Amino acid sequence: MSRFRLQPTPAQERMLLEHCGHARFVWNLAVEQHAHWQPGRKAAPGYTEQCRQLTQARAANPWLAAGSVMVQQQALKDFAQAKASFFGRTNRRPTWRSRGRGEGFRVVAVKPGDVRRVSRKVGEVRVPKVGWVRFRWSRAVADGVKSYRITRDRAGRWHVAFPVVPEPIAAPGTGAAVGVDRGVVVSAALSTGELLLVPALRDTEKVRLLRLQRKLARAQRGSTRRGKVKTAIARLKARETYRRKDWVEKTSTRLAREFDVIAVEDLKITNMTRSAKGTVDAPGRGVRQKAGLNRGILANGWGLLVTRLEHKALGRVVKVDPRFTSQRCSACGVVDREARESQAVFRCRFCGFAANADVNAALNIRFAAGHAVTARGGPPLGRPANREPQRDLLLVW
Repeated sequence: MSRFRLQPTPAQERMLLEHCGHARFVWNLAVEQHAHWQPGRKAAPGYTEQCRQLTQARAANPWLAAGSVMVQQQALKDFAQAKASFFGRTNRRPTWRSRGRGEGFRVVAVKPGDVRRVSRKVGEVRVPKVGWVRFRWSRAVADGVKSYRITRDRAGRWHVAFPVVPEPIAAPGTGAAVGVDRGVVVSAALSTGELLLVPALRDTEKVRLLRLQRKLARAQRGSTRRGKVKTAIARLKARETYRRKDWVEKTSTRLAREFDVIAVEDLKITNMTRSAKGTVDAPGRGVRQKAGLNRGILANGWGLLVTRLEHKALGRVVKVDPRFTSQRCSACGVVDREARESQAVFRCRFCGFAANADVNAALNIRFAAGHAVTARGGPPLGRPANREPQRDLLLVW
C-alpha cells in the first residue's frame, strides 16, 4: 500500500466520519449475524445475501440511505474476506469495531480522473458524497489506481492508501550473505558485527508521555478533558510508530541492496507475544514481566522487518531454525547455556571465543542459512573464517 496524508476540511471531515460510522455499523451487523450461528442451524448469510439485506435496510433507514452504498457494500466485502481468512487459518476471527479505533472505509471502481495532481506537493482524490479531498503528494501515485482506502488513526490523522504491488529490489550479485538476529535490547544484530536500533521516543517525550498517562488516570471517564488527553497520548504513540516503520523501510531496503541472501530466524511472533495471564482456575506466573517482554518484541518491529524483507528481497530471505542460535559458539559449534555471560557478552568455555552475544547469534543464523541454501541446490555460502572443526563435545554442528 502506498499511503499519503489526507488533508480534509472540517466539513469534509464530518462527512468522512459519517462514512466511517456507516461502514462500522454494517460491519458490526455482519458480526452479529454470524455470532448467532451454531452447529445444526442454517448457514449464516453470505456476501450476496447481506447485500440484499443492506438494500432493505437502506430503504427503511433514511440516515443509512444518505450514505454511500459503495462504502457500505465494501464493508460487507471486507467482512467476507476476513471470514475467509479466518477459515483459511491465516487471520483471526472478525470482531466488533468500536468508534475511534480502526476507523476507515474502502472505495472501489475508481476512474482514471478520480486522482489528480494539483501542484508539486498537493494532490486530490474524489470521495463519494464528499467531493475532492486534498492529500500531500509526497511521492508518485501508481498509474491505473482501481481502489483506495481512507483511514483515521487514534491521533485524528487521516490517510489515503492506494494498493501497489511492490517492485522487488535487484540482488547485488556479489554472493554476500548476512544473518540477522532480532532482539529486544538490540533491534537487529547483523553477522557483519553491526548493531541496529529502532528509534524510540526521546527522553523528553517519554517524560511527557508519563505525565499524560498520570493525567489520564485522574480524568473522569467520558469528560472532554479525558478525550483531549487520550488524543495527546495517541499522537505520541503515533510518532513512535512512524519512526519504527521508517526504520524498517530503510533497513530492509539497505539489506536487500547489499546482500544476495538474508537469513533470519523462523520465529512464531504471535505465539511469543501471547499473554501469560492464564485463566481464573490456572492463573499464570510472571504476567507483568511477560507483558513487558511482549511490548519490547512488538516495539522492535520483528514481524514487519521480515515481511518487508520478503517483499523487497523476493526469494532471497532464508528462515532458519532458531534453536540454539543464542547458545552455540560460532567459532567451534559447541552449545553451552553458560557461555552467555550477560545480555551482551558471549564467551565460549571450550575455545575461548568471545563476541557480542547478538552478533554471535547472527553468525550462527548465517551459517545455518548456508545449509538451507545448499540443500535447495544453491551455491554454498561457506563457513565463517574463524570456524574450525572440533571433536564431539556437548552438541556440535
